[in-house]
Amino acid sequence: MTDEKSLPPPVITSSQRSGTFKWIFCGAQGLRTGWKVLLFAAIVVALYLATRPPLDLVAPRSPTGSISLLTDLIREFRLAVLALVATWVMAKLERRPVRSYGYTDTAGVRRLFVGMCWGFVSISALVGALWLHGSLVFDGLSSGNRHAFLYAAASLLVVLLVGLVEESLLRGYLQFALSRALGFWWAALILSSIFGLLHGGNTGETLLGLLDVGTAGLFLCLSLWYTKSLFWAVGFHSGFNWGESYFYGAPHSGQVDPWRLVATHPIGDPMWSGGSAGPEGSLLMVALLAALIVGMCIWWGRGRPALGLREQWTY
Repeated sequence: MTDEKSLPPPVITSSQRSGTFKWIFCGAQGLRTGWKVLLFAAIVVALYLATRPPLDLVAPRSPTGSISLLTDLIREFRLAVLALVATWVMAKLERRPVRSYGYTDTAGVRRLFVGMCWGFVSISALVGALWLHGSLVFDGLSSGNRHAFLYAAASLLVVLLVGLVEESLLRGYLQFALSRALGFWWAALILSSIFGLLHGGNTGETLLGLLDVGTAGLFLCLSLWYTKSLFWAVGFHSGFNWGESYFYGAPHSGQVDPWRLVATHPIGDPMWSGGSAGPEGSLLMVALLAALIVGMCIWWGRGRPALGLREQWTY
């Protein structure tokens, strides 16, 4: 009888090694979703770090941390380019047009405009409710309103870029990739949580503000679910931010725009006023989002099946 200890170890052939390697990285649909997500994130981070030194030379921050409107515009344009390049690389990898991830809607311009209007109306309703509640005070026109039209147009362009960047990064390619692996709403829950956590680095942000931001992310995912595009979400995101930071001049994640049209400030309990986080950090923001979600489900969900966590969904 042969002693097992004397037997030679099994030989692993190169084809077996290749098969194991391929199984780790590839599935039935090519590169596995987890690796795609990591690759997308790696591209964004690498481009961000590589472009930071030249950006600091072209558009530096002041010693106090404040930036001019032009500097803000340059910085947001750079982030938009990073998002576009990362999405383009993944589109090439998947052999899809770069617009496939939320921007193929033929009614895109109309949805963008309508979304902007709804965003502005929503922040107006929130500011009005805070004023009636005694949690926000209007201080009058800002002293920097001599070039109000120029500031209005430039700040609108800035928030459009912000909306484009944040929606493309967190509800564009990543939402598409994770939806195929986990289902639309599990992907939305994960990415909306990340969306809220990423705002944690903002000066003056609060816990309630972060929760509101994460919930707003789910609300914007709902618009993506119904319209199959990001145009409405980009518009709403932009209109809300423009109204909050420029038109009503309220704090926005601890920042106050020096070029705001109207000067306002929170007063009283930060739980209601939003405090340093601004109106979006108020409990009233929760009520606003709940009303918007119900309204969206009623208006866009007519005649459609209930939303399931594991429903198949594609752009």
